[in-house]
Order: sequence, then structure tokens, then C-alpha cells
Amino acid sequence: MIYVTSDLHGFSLEKFKGYLEQVNFSKDDFLYVLGDVIDRGPDGIRILKWLMAQHNAKLILGNHEDMLLKCDFLFDEISEESIANLTGSKLSTYMTWSSNSAGPTLNALYATRRSEIKYILEYLREAPLYEALTVNGRDFILVHSGLGSFSKDKKLSEYLKFDLIWTRPNLSQRYFDDITTVFGHTPTVYFGEKYKGRAIVTDTWIDIDIGAGLGLNPMLLRLDDMKEFYFD
Repeated sequence: MIYVTSDLHGFSLEKFKGYLEQVNFSKDDFLYVLGDVIDRGPDGIRILKWLMAQHNAKLILGNHEDMLLKCDFLFDEISEESIANLTGSKLSTYMTWSSNSAGPTLNALYATRRSEIKYILEYLREAPLYEALTVNGRDFILVHSGLGSFSKDKKLSEYLKFDLIWTRPNLSQRYFDDITTVFGHTPTVYFGEKYKGRAIVTDTWIDIDIGAGLGLNPMLLRLDDMKEFYFD
């Protein structure tokens, strides 16, 4: 079985592992996480370390992981003092990440050995921007934020990183007629209160960010039968 989730944003790793147990996730199943496991909540780095140890899970890069990577200059000597001494473009890059709730991630990295940070950065640098796959005869594109500057004639490899990790489609947006695009990034409640805590399913795309970064629980989508799993 193929499961997808998104935007855990430091959600409790133990609770999330419990959700996987509830759906009987096993070593024969596979999990895709559509980016943004870090920031906002305290367990982002723990989730990354857990993902790195799984043979049957893959992270698709999100904008929050990309912001961390752009601040890789911090990690030679990560400390409050080194951050306080930033200037110029490095300060601007750090402030962009900081303003997007990087605090819990940085706190976790303060307590992480430099050798471990190196492996985390390598893992993130190797994370793909999208995944195209077929499950039970149905084609899917898995991506963090949707397909910005969309064109049916454009190859996935031709999209800019920004279009794949920062875009926010509107409800009238249509993607491929014969491929279901699954993404997160935009909490579904942003489209209206009636969508709070539930996926939005259109005939060409599905948004599965139901607001873990806003204090709600994440969901799981099983691609084999399109079943949605929600947790109390």
C-alpha cells in the first residue's frame, strides 16, 4: 500500500507513528511525506532522523526544508552568537527562515552533533522536488505545493523550484485531466472554514495539508483505494 501525508511541521513523532500503526502500516507499505516536516512544532528534526532511517519512506522537499538548506552557512558553528553576528545576504536569508517559525528547528539543531547535521543536510539535498508514480492503474504527481505556472505541455523537469514548493493554487485551478496531483503547503482551511481539518479533492488535484502546522492532526491518504484517514 502507498500512503501520503504532508506538512507535519514538527508534529509529535510518537503520535504520528501511532497513526501509522492504526492503518496497519508495515514494512511492505511505502510512505511519501510531501515536505515541511520541520518548523513550528518541536519534533521536526526527530521526524527527519526517523525518515532517514526508513527504507520504505521518502521525503519530497518542501519550502521549509529549502529554507533550512539555504541557511547551511549556520551549521559550521550553530549558536546564538553566530546568528547574532550575521550580516548582509546571510542575515536576510536567515531572517526569511526565522520569520517562518524556524525557532523549534534551530533549538533542536543546537542539541544535535555536527556530524548528524551533516547527514541531515545531505539527506535534504538529495530529496526530490516531485515524484511521478502509477498506483493501481492511476497516475499521480506528488509535490509539495502544486504546479505553479502550470501548462499541460510543460514537462515536470521544466518547472522552477519555486513553482513546486511555494505556489498556492485557487479552487478553480485545473491540472492534468488524466493525472491526479497530490500536494500540501496550503492548509485546506485557507480555502474556507468548511474545509478545516479535511482534504480538498477536485477532479485534477488533492490538497492533503489539513493543518498540522496550525495545531490540528495530519491525515494519511492511501493511493491504492484513495481512502482518507483522519485521527482524533
